[in-house]
Amino acid sequence: MQTKFEHFAVASMMGQKDTPPRANGSLCFAFPWERQAFGIALALARDGYFEWEEFRQAMIAEIAGWEATHALDDPGWQYYERWLAVLERLVGKVAGPETGEAPAGPPVGGDTAG
Repeated sequence: MQTKFEHFAVASMMGQKDTPPRANGSLCFAFPWERQAFGIALALARDGYFEWEEFRQAMIAEIAGWEATHALDDPGWQYYERWLAVLERLVGKVAGPETGEAPAGPPVGGDTAG
């Protein structure tokens, strides 16, 4: 079951350049780590570590960067590898270069409402 934030996040991506893979109208994950990365990104955005729109724009840029250096029919394309690269970059930005770990709680002033 999706929370209001999760529904908003997924709906904001529909029909856009960063639309996640779908099968029969449902999100499609080939491996457990893909579902986990998806959930972690949603949870961190919901809890105020970064804005969802910041994640989306970074995802769009990541996809564009991949497309600029690969053929569009390149069999090496993996949506959730791009997702994970964006997630790692944003978590690193929030954590800072000193530790490389996510902070223990949401940032000061972060929205914790779901």
